[in-house]
Amino acid sequence: MSRSSRTGQILAIAAMLLGGLFAGPVQAQERVDVELVLAVDVSLSMSPQELEIQRHGYAAALTDERVIQAIAEGAYGKIAVTYFEWAGATSQHLIVPWTVIASRTDAERVAEQLGANPPNSARRTSISGALEFGSDLFAESQFRGMKRVIDISGDGPNNQGGPIVLARDAVVAQGIVINGLPLMTSGGFTSVYDVKDLDNYYSNCVIGGPGSFMIPVNDWEQFPEAIRRKLVLELAGTFEPPPPDEGLPVILAQDVRSYDCMVGEKMWRDRSFMWDAR
Repeated sequence: MSRSSRTGQILAIAAMLLGGLFAGPVQAQERVDVELVLAVDVSLSMSPQELEIQRHGYAAALTDERVIQAIAEGAYGKIAVTYFEWAGATSQHLIVPWTVIASRTDAERVAEQLGANPPNSARRTSISGALEFGSDLFAESQFRGMKRVIDISGDGPNNQGGPIVLARDAVVAQGIVINGLPLMTSGGFTSVYDVKDLDNYYSNCVIGGPGSFMIPVNDWEQFPEAIRRKLVLELAGTFEPPPPDEGLPVILAQDVRSYDCMVGEKMWRDRSFMWDAR
């Protein structure tokens, strides 16, 4: 090999090394047991008191000793959590950015963030928009979880944005599990867009992925316990539904779906004259 060829090779190798040096190191993702997105409904059908109950319920559940113990028993002993509130298709408000919980102190720090400012409500109900926003949050995560879960709560069916089934299936196709908390509390300012069997709607149209489940809430007094129980199940290494006589029921996603998942959109369309006739 000629001297000029050898010199060219040396310069090429040096350029590659310098290029890697200035490009900077690739940041490794921190390992956690679960990446958990908490998506909470704040549509106008929720009263201010109910919005506060939700915030307090999540704060109490995250700091509950049984939840802290479930986190400690994981392979890595820590989870990553983010919390946002949603309403219409473009109404998503991030309250707690991605945060590690590995101890009670970490959990209490998240609880403080939940209580820092009062929640705000907004019009319409877009579960599909919330799922799309939640799945995007995983792309922004600096963590790598053994499981990725969106935990979504709401008091009504989807009535804005894309069809809920398409949104759910797209999220599940990314390897994300969707669990639900249908709020069948009949409270708030209005129930004109409610469906009586919201639990069936969630089990057929919203939740999905391996081991996905939901816990219906029929009274606000059940809410803190429902959140706590759901978190413990989500943090478990393998999902085994408890017997039905032990506390609140845990309902799995339906294998054979026969529900009209467009019921919310149809109700909004059929009642739109109430808003248009002025």
